[in-house]
Amino acid sequence: MSATERTQEYETYRGLPPIAGLCSMAEAHRQGLGVGQCVGRLKRFHYALKRLHEICIARLTAEPIYELKTALSLHAHLAAEHATALAGRVAEMREPPLGLDEVPHPALALYFDEIRAAPDTGTLVLGLYGIAVPELIGAMDKYRAESHPLCDAPSRRLLRFALLELEDMAAFGRQAVAALVDDAARDQRSKWVELLVAAMEAAGGLDGSSATSDALPVAQFSATPFQFDLVPRRDERFVDSYNAGVNPEAFLYDPRFSARDKTLMMFYKRLREIDVPEMMASIIHQTSGKPWEFYRAMTRQLWDEARHAIMGEVGFTAAGIDWRKVPINFTWSLNLNTQLTPVERHAVLYFIEQGLMPRNGKRFEFEVGEESGDPLSALFQDFDWADEVLHSQIGRRWYVEDFRNSQQAKDYGDACWSRVVSHWRRYLDEGLTEHRNWWPELYREACRRWGVEPDPQALAFNTTYEVQRADLKPISASG
Repeated sequence: MSATERTQEYETYRGLPPIAGLCSMAEAHRQGLGVGQCVGRLKRFHYALKRLHEICIARLTAEPIYELKTALSLHAHLAAEHATALAGRVAEMREPPLGLDEVPHPALALYFDEIRAAPDTGTLVLGLYGIAVPELIGAMDKYRAESHPLCDAPSRRLLRFALLELEDMAAFGRQAVAALVDDAARDQRSKWVELLVAAMEAAGGLDGSSATSDALPVAQFSATPFQFDLVPRRDERFVDSYNAGVNPEAFLYDPRFSARDKTLMMFYKRLREIDVPEMMASIIHQTSGKPWEFYRAMTRQLWDEARHAIMGEVGFTAAGIDWRKVPINFTWSLNLNTQLTPVERHAVLYFIEQGLMPRNGKRFEFEVGEESGDPLSALFQDFDWADEVLHSQIGRRWYVEDFRNSQQAKDYGDACWSRVVSHWRRYLDEGLTEHRNWWPELYREACRRWGVEPDPQALAFNTTYEVQRADLKPISASG
């Protein structure tokens, strides 16, 4: 009797699915990849995911397009999570040293180096989303087709989840490429695309299952060593980005003003949080020698901060407010990135996080949201508060450990922030901004949509960041 006949003859109890529902009996009879082959491919997928994470982080700060900036934040987080999962799977199948930090093939390094060094947004999008992500999806699909559905069920499960989110990335990427890369741009980068294809071929494919070659294509964009760009950039919808003419925290904590009016300032504060990923990306990229869990945790927080910015965008949109008319400034990330070291930036981040946990922090903002009668505002602040609990824990785990105690860590963060020069006067003198008070215009528009008369006291609000920082402490205004 043949194997096929034996399979057809085999019966489970009352026709229940065999193999715990993983596959058919016939599929379980086929051969699959051995452990060594599986580990070799999984290590390459791990390498690719870590490089995708690195590229997203490396390009985030200087990427001007808001939608891409937020997408890079999310995709860095997803890549970090799946890289972590695959590292754990390799550790289940092999004894240390696992070699997860080794470059699988020089051509793979060149491949990702070229994408990281892409000279403009269109080229980055084409390389990252048009080529690299689909390549990884194809390699993972191939793995699932060739590995044994029963023997390698744990690996296949991890890849199944990874593929779900990689497909989401690819779907975003297809739209991004269609929007930002026209035929002329494709023609201009055709030789570069050929370079990427040649590098992947030399590497034996992303999974290494084909023949490899020691002959590497000549580097193009990555021939010049990559330099992280510390200066945040915004697209043309962001107007007057140096404007520090309104201090929303001063309004928020002023008992004279209503909770309804304060929701506008909270939407503004949330949208302005896009400057936190711009700053955190620099910490992640410029900090070396930490355990992988540091980069994973910091990237989760970075994505949360981008999520908060999107909450502000959604809040303004739901209220019928055109946020593009409001100056969403970037001077906090700009000044921290250009005036402090990565450790000092992390110190400031930790100090701010700890200040958000007491009674006048995130809990207060949530209570304002509830009192306002705006359910969306309350929901956003509810989750914003929950996220900050996690972020405070991340700070204690990955920042405080370098100090004698948490108070010393906080004091150092306060001192670092106090050294940051706001350049208020310089930005004004150089004509970069007039520090226009944009609040009355925004408030009048909101009141018009609410069908109410503006509160005269709220309308007259005119507190700036000239001499007061976000925690309402004095700030160094000139340089």
